[in-house]
Parts: sequence; structure tokens; C-alpha cells
Amino acid sequence: MNAKRVVIAGGTGFIGRALAAEFARRGLDVAVLTRSPRPRRDGVAEVAWNGVQAGAWEALLDGAEAVVNLAGRNINCRQTPDQLREIVASRVNSVQAIAAAIGRVKQAPRVWVQAGAVGFYGDTGKVICDETAGAGGDTLADVCRQWEAALAAAEAPQTRKVILRMGVVLGREGGALPVLNTMTKWFLGGAAGNGRQYLSWVHLADLAAMFAAAVADERLSGVFNAVGPDPVTNAQFMQELRRVHHRPWSPPAPALAVRLGAWLMGSDGSLALISQRCVPKRFLELGFQFRFTDIALALNDLCKR
Repeated sequence: MNAKRVVIAGGTGFIGRALAAEFARRGLDVAVLTRSPRPRRDGVAEVAWNGVQAGAWEALLDGAEAVVNLAGRNINCRQTPDQLREIVASRVNSVQAIAAAIGRVKQAPRVWVQAGAVGFYGDTGKVICDETAGAGGDTLADVCRQWEAALAAAEAPQTRKVILRMGVVLGREGGALPVLNTMTKWFLGGAAGNGRQYLSWVHLADLAAMFAAAVADERLSGVFNAVGPDPVTNAQFMQELRRVHHRPWSPPAPALAVRLGAWLMGSDGSLALISQRCVPKRFLELGFQFRFTDIALALNDLCKR
């Protein structure tokens, strides 16, 4: 009997690699849709797609256990109007392409797990947001709203749909943590702005387990916050990061300096300054077991060798 197949769209980044490894560990066949396929030694097949058009990749969805969509341009850029249009288009187009493919295959995937982001809630200050909170009013919240609306409009009546609104994903090989590690080691690990803005983080290992649960557990449907259970302020996060790197103090960075530094690095300072205090209420209600329940545990695991 052939193993069940999971298809990961946009799965060559550090999150996609972790998901591929997690699914393979659970005995699933894994195929990755990517713009630049290459041979791999881990048993994962890479297949060409451009996130827009139909192609040979559609056959992989026929009878698949799951399709997981991570595709979308990175928001870690200068968020000009042109860049924002590309960010939206990359997300909406990939959802529409998958929906069209599902409509053409004989047997639709059993489940569609769609990446989302806690940016949906906007800048919420100290307010705690579970999955019932409404959309924010800023630019990135609008991006997330359009992203999720594309999935809601997708006609896939035989496919269970799950949206995982991800927070800041902490991993050794990608995302924000490697950059923050370097800055902290050079005594530049102070709080950003006033440091009171909340950070909704999740350890990469827990995130991979969340995606696996979304595929395997029929109870999961609709929107879930894919974050750890203990959001912390920026000041608390940087304090813990300094602790693991044995840097007792670093000067704080004023908000203006954060914005200027981010612009010089080709990013947007708002990513470090907005506050999102999100909790994984629905995962906790279903009994999901987090391996990394607080930021000290997570950073000890990721930063100490």
C-alpha cells in the first residue's frame, strides 16, 4: 500500500523544510512545489510551479492526503506600494491556483492547510487576541484579510480547510532569530523602541507539530492561532536572548533608529515595533501539547549548543 501524500506549496524555506521532515517522520510521502526544483537526498520530490498557472504539479493533488500552502512573498522588505501589491498577489494567486487545480482532479485532497499570519489582527497593544478577534486596520492586516478571503472563496467542498495564523517563528536556520543572535552577540541586543510591544512567537518544532495535527486531526477546521502559549514583550524577549548569549546589557534602540536601520537593511521597522499579543486558544482547547511553553525554554533549545 502506498504511503499517503502531502504536497507542500512554497516549501523550500526553513519552515517548509521543517514541515517536510515532520511529515516524512510520520510516514507520509512528501512533494514540494517550487519555482526552482532540484534533486534531493531526503526522499522529498521537488516539482516545478510558479504559483499562478496550471501544470504537471496538479497531478500530485489527485488523491493527496493534504495540500499545505506556504507560498507567498516574504514581508521582510521595504513595504512600498509596489512591494505590497506583489505580497498580496503572491498569496492570493497561489490560493487561487490550488483551488483551480482541486476543481480539476478526480479525487480532491482530504485537507488543505493554509498558512496565515497573526498580522491579521493588526497592532493590538496589550489586548489579548484569540481566534475570535477581528481584523486590524493597518496595511499588513489588510494583506492577511485578502489572503484568507481567497481561501474562503475557494470551491473545494470535499476538502477540509484549516488556516494557521503564524506568529514569529523561531528556528536556528531562518527567520528573525539568526539576525537577532548576531546583533545580541555584538552587544546590540537591546529593546526595540519602548520594548513594551508584544511578540507572539512559536518554536519551529511546535509549529511543525501544529501543521501535522491540522492534517491528521479531523477536529481541526477553520482558523487557529499558530503561536506559543506565552507571548512576551520585546524587552522580555531581548532580555532572555541576552541571557543565553551572556550579554548582561545592551543599549535600547529608539523607534526612529529601528525604522532607519530596517530601511537600510531593506526591511520595514514596523515589523519590530507593532504589538501582537496572541494566544493559541483553539489548540489549547483541543489538548495540543507544546514542547516549548515559555521563551526561556525555546531560546535555551535554539541558542545553546
